[in-house]
Amino acid sequence: MPAPSPSPVLTVRDLTIGLPSGADRELAVADIDLTIAPGETLCLVGESGSGKSVVAQAIMGMLAPVLPMTSGTIALQGTQNPPQRSAAYNALRGPRVAMVFQDAVSSLNPIQRIGRQLEEILQVHGVPRQERRKRVMDMLAAVLLPDPERAYRSYPHEMSGGQAQRVVIAGALLLNPALLIADEPTTALDVTTQAEILELIEKLKADFNTAVLFITHDFGVVADIADHVVVMKDGRIVEAGSASAVLKNPQHGYTKRLLRAAALDTRAPTASDEDFILDVRDLSLTYRRGMFFNRTEVAAVRDVTFALRKGQTLAVVGESGSGKSSLAKCLLRLQDVDSGRILFKGQDVTTLQGVGLRKFRSKVQVVLQDPFGALDPRFKTIDAVAEGPIIHGMPKSEARARAMDMLELVGLTPQAGERYPQEFSGGQRQRICIARALVLEPELLIADEAVSALDVSIQVQILDLFADLQKRLGFSMVFITHDLHVAAAISDEVLVMQHGRVVEQGATADVFANPQKPYTSDLLQAAPGQKRLLVA
Repeated sequence: MPAPSPSPVLTVRDLTIGLPSGADRELAVADIDLTIAPGETLCLVGESGSGKSVVAQAIMGMLAPVLPMTSGTIALQGTQNPPQRSAAYNALRGPRVAMVFQDAVSSLNPIQRIGRQLEEILQVHGVPRQERRKRVMDMLAAVLLPDPERAYRSYPHEMSGGQAQRVVIAGALLLNPALLIADEPTTALDVTTQAEILELIEKLKADFNTAVLFITHDFGVVADIADHVVVMKDGRIVEAGSASAVLKNPQHGYTKRLLRAAALDTRAPTASDEDFILDVRDLSLTYRRGMFFNRTEVAAVRDVTFALRKGQTLAVVGESGSGKSSLAKCLLRLQDVDSGRILFKGQDVTTLQGVGLRKFRSKVQVVLQDPFGALDPRFKTIDAVAEGPIIHGMPKSEARARAMDMLELVGLTPQAGERYPQEFSGGQRQRICIARALVLEPELLIADEAVSALDVSIQVQILDLFADLQKRLGFSMVFITHDLHVAAAISDEVLVMQHGRVVEQGATADVFANPQKPYTSDLLQAAPGQKRLLVA
């Protein structure tokens, strides 16, 4: 007799959730069916706004009142979930179901140390005080933070985006849940850390027979970890099946388009005789904390030298903590450097102050990694995008008209202008940030993980938009990313960083085709789906 199939950890049947009046469509999701057995990973894939995160919120009992669950059932380990927002969910979240959110920084309390926040999870669920610290330290080590003791004592703002995400993952795993819901958990991580976190989730499945609902736009991740795949579009399931069947033989045109969009081709570098817009020489930055015997120093940027021609794009890649974002802060003059020089269009801006600094910043714009933290929740989208031009003297009516045009260029509907940031998905919020930066037509754009929160098809649209605007406006770009596919697609030159230093640089096509340093080779090998992804 064949062994009986294990009872599912999660069963979702005919789930339908409404949207408020005036939204882009009538229903957030319609007639959703999902089943996940112990030890299985189901990847939920689709573009921003397809309803993926709404499904996860419903399973967690976290649907907002404006998103009514109009029909369907959700059951965990055979027991139907209580009504949305019921207090009964307090006993389920943690030991039975846990979630890793897309935006790690917003998930952490900025005024509490990491160790205290994680111990609080154990305290709420009755873990004795004497056990809490050890369990937290063990989990911080398990999620591969390089210095668990330091992470335990740190505040969230003292950690990189990737480190913060690992802390959030540690919190979700503390109580060994039967179901782990991961909503883009590796989006903010570099490729080697992505691989480590994915291996960690696989180990958790093996050790504790845990079921995983993994929400992602990255088909490389799907190829690495999925047992089953469900593809969503406009709130409905358009294709579902085993990972091998969906990846190798997709049946729906939308799935085929997503898979094609995942194959970003390297753009050949183009020669240019234009003058350098940015010339960085021997730049160094050290962070110092504490006083006297408790003083610590971290060399974030060490002797970095590079040049960028007008109209070209330089990609800066490397692991979390490699110094990429610290370099961006130096270039934006948000951080005073210890030594070295930054030349912008031939002018030394390293020590500019007052009017000179303000004039420099009017020519340089930035797209930050955290879209939610970059947007004021009190501002409508149209006002957030139009704010920059208005500050720089443009009439309000003209600024709003330009802002609306830019919102449409980044793939948002005209109705989006009258909505607030909290009404959008993470990917949509990132598009708003990109529109806000590009609306000023900068000469230099610094993009820190600018497409990391976007699904692959929208990534392609945004990268194409960057390329089109570069041709039309002639601006240059420093593009910081952990995604080597994105770096290959958008950049003319690439800068590979490790521990604050440049370990390799050159034409993108040359570096990726024939890396000279072992570290660069390791990054390329660690890219999710590098070996297994088959594109239809």
